[in-house]
Amino acid sequence: MVNKDQVAGVAKQAKGSVKQAAGKATGNRETQAEGTGDKAAGKVQKAYGDVKDKVKKSL
Repeated sequence: MVNKDQVAGVAKQAKGSVKQAAGKATGNRETQAEGTGDKAAGKVQKAYGDVKDKVKKSL
């Protein structure tokens, strides 16, 4: 079962990838860095959701 943290994490990763690509294409390092940060935050949130899901399944 997928929880809201997993979904939000994947969405943040996608948003970060788009921002990173846009920054790279336009040569805007600030946007590219923001994209990298968003991707990392998304990975962390998804991992939190995964752990939360595993704990819920084990109970």
